[in-house]
Amino acid sequence: MKNLFALCLIITTLAACKSKEKETREETTIPKKSSLELGDVHITTKSMEFFVVDTLYSGWNTLTYENLSPEVHFVMMDLYPDGVTIQNTKNELLPPFDDGMRYIMEEKMDSAMAAFGKLPEWFQQVKFLGGTGLVSPRTTAKSTIHLEPGQYIMECYVKMFNGEWHTSHGMLKEIIVLEEATDLNPPKPTANISISSTNGLILNDSISSGKNIFQTDFIDQKVYENFVGHDINLVRYESTASLDSLIQWMNWMDPRGLRTPAPKGFTFLGGMNNLPAESKGYFEADLAPGKYVLISEVPAADKKNLLYKFSIK
Repeated sequence: MKNLFALCLIITTLAACKSKEKETREETTIPKKSSLELGDVHITTKSMEFFVVDTLYSGWNTLTYENLSPEVHFVMMDLYPDGVTIQNTKNELLPPFDDGMRYIMEEKMDSAMAAFGKLPEWFQQVKFLGGTGLVSPRTTAKSTIHLEPGQYIMECYVKMFNGEWHTSHGMLKEIIVLEEATDLNPPKPTANISISSTNGLILNDSISSGKNIFQTDFIDQKVYENFVGHDINLVRYESTASLDSLIQWMNWMDPRGLRTPAPKGFTFLGGMNNLPAESKGYFEADLAPGKYVLISEVPAADKKNLLYKFSIK
């Protein structure tokens, strides 16, 4: 009987120890973080939309943008002033741009400028915090940007074949960025690009084929004739392609600018959308031998030194 009692006591003690060990193990287990908490954001376009979550974390985020549509697009992150929502965009911002573009298509520039004069005052307070450069159909681009907490509009304002904005056909999405930050650190660059309104666009390092990570340093920023600042777009081009046609197409104020179809012989590989002065971002590209150009989406980019050609052998 004593032996049986001792055996029961041992079994009870072991069970209690195992239970306590299990509780301790569960208490010390660190919950697995989500991809968004790690700064990994996936965006897809199939037509005229952004398939992406509604809420992101602040800090560094890597945007992987898969353009599955038949048209060129980009991702641009606009930080809105307090109290301004996507309804303000639809009711107050899109109509002047729609009217202005229609007048440009009709070659009525005075009427177009009058329409743009009706842009709401809050538009001057919008802060552009990067995104991807232009991305060709069936192409994926990757950019890493630093997001502040707040309310954003993700947009693409490339134009359809009839000159109407993609934003007016659904390519704008409201995004909330939380105070809580991601765990992501910026990637280690293989090359550096600096851009400014004074010295233009400069690639500071030699480039080789394969995977490249570009750090983009925005020395300054200014608003150009097309109401936006300078950005960086990486474009591969064929030897038969006309750079003049690309330069013209990069000016949306031209009736043919940013309008489908894109000029022949060019493949848009992403880049870095508008950033504020003294800001930096990163973008990734897997480059094959060929001819490339870095160009800003501004009128007469070549005359502003916002065009830079290079080759990979």
